[in-house]
Amino acid sequence: MIMPGPLVQIENLSRSFGGVHALGGVSFDIAAGEVHGLCGENGAGKSTLIKCLAGVIEPDRGTIRVEGTTLRPGDIHAAEQAGIAAIYQESTSFLDLDLVDNLFVGREIRRGLLLDRAAMEGEARAVLQRLGLDLELDRPLRELSVAQRQMVEMARALLRDCRLLIMDEPTASLSVRETEILMAVVRRLRRDGVSVLYVTHRLPEVFDLCDRVTVLRDGHHVATTVTGAIDHDGLIQQMVGREVETLTRHGTHEGRTRDVLLKIENLTSENRFSGISFDLHAGEILGIGGLVGAGRSEVARAIFGIDTYDGGTISLAGQPLPMGSIRASMDAGIALVPEDRQHEGLVLPMTVRENLSMAILPELIRHVLISPRREAERTAEQMERLNVRAAGPEMATSSLSGGNQQKVVLGKWLANHPRLLILDEPTRGVDVGAKAEIHRLVREFAAGGMATLVISSDLPELLALCDRILVMRGGEIAGELDGAGADEESVMRLAFPAGEEPVA
Repeated sequence: MIMPGPLVQIENLSRSFGGVHALGGVSFDIAAGEVHGLCGENGAGKSTLIKCLAGVIEPDRGTIRVEGTTLRPGDIHAAEQAGIAAIYQESTSFLDLDLVDNLFVGREIRRGLLLDRAAMEGEARAVLQRLGLDLELDRPLRELSVAQRQMVEMARALLRDCRLLIMDEPTASLSVRETEILMAVVRRLRRDGVSVLYVTHRLPEVFDLCDRVTVLRDGHHVATTVTGAIDHDGLIQQMVGREVETLTRHGTHEGRTRDVLLKIENLTSENRFSGISFDLHAGEILGIGGLVGAGRSEVARAIFGIDTYDGGTISLAGQPLPMGSIRASMDAGIALVPEDRQHEGLVLPMTVRENLSMAILPELIRHVLISPRREAERTAEQMERLNVRAAGPEMATSSLSGGNQQKVVLGKWLANHPRLLILDEPTRGVDVGAKAEIHRLVREFAAGGMATLVISSDLPELLALCDRILVMRGGEIAGELDGAGADEESVMRLAFPAGEEPVA
């Protein structure tokens, strides 16, 4: 429940990096005991704002007040003393230390010169109980799920008397069930009077969880609105400054009238997947849904030749593909946009040009050397085709937003003219504007005859894009749904083991 009066007041906050204005005079407040959403496209200034709040970076001007007291800018210790804690997308936990050690790192309880393990375990149990969690105190964090590690970071913040918890894309890597558990914990914190600044691209979570939502665009404050006073389309318009094509059902039977391009027969790999069989037609968009750990990404990796398998066959246009050969898959016309684009899809320190050229280097070589003219032409062609927003082809890929990084991965493979495109979580961590653009591109590819395999945990995405949806459960295909007639409930019923109720 929202308490009267603001806990945190942000006034005229501004920050520039090398002449680029990341924040320009942002002002809003966060109430005590409020879950406050923070939304905006990638590059809107959200990350800069939360780093200013947490004392990681110093604003050029403006003030942050906590209960009326001005916070010393650019001082992490001062932010912690004021009760501000942040949980970032990249975990700050120590995976080889156990839960207790992670909770008390840097603030260990001592009895004389020795650590007081019993006292730390007692406080750990108390804070976990406060969050409604039952975790083994001596388990290394490496053995916990991503969701459980996030809970540990939340517990660590509470042990430091956190009054404002900043959560940056907390559900980006979570399953449906894990997301519901995390949201239940956030609601418990709100009941206890803790304020939460909830940064997310997932708009349904904003409406389910947040009391108010603030929108940033191009570093400026657009609006702060009670969530009950705005709808989904209105929020998107605030974020992008224009109308964005809403996800609409695409599934048809058109793709299945064309020839079979990909044929998978009884594909099996011990402890990963078993008896996988399906066809994919030219021009068809085939989705694969299911819970995290169901084996979806593992099947994609086998098709692309990253991983070997124990049995079964993979054929493209009637020709069997050799097992475990990425080069053979590429030569046959298969492309994979991986789930982890930053580590598996891109070389971040390299430029946009270098990343876009990576898959077609043989085409660019003239007399042993790469032709700068041909490389520049192909780079410009892909950047224009995919609307990659960058200062230029020599910009470091690490400096791009998530959506533009994903477009670079797509462009790299499209330059190779694939017949089969595999997309693993294609819009994870991507803002709504870039998401709509990627969906439009996928539909264009299919209309041009490209077969597309889409793996996604985003059910509305699967339902809107796909002609058919395969649902995996426990490494097997649990069922197939027609894209035109499927709904979220039918997908989830297949995804969950018999006897388990899907989380609403």
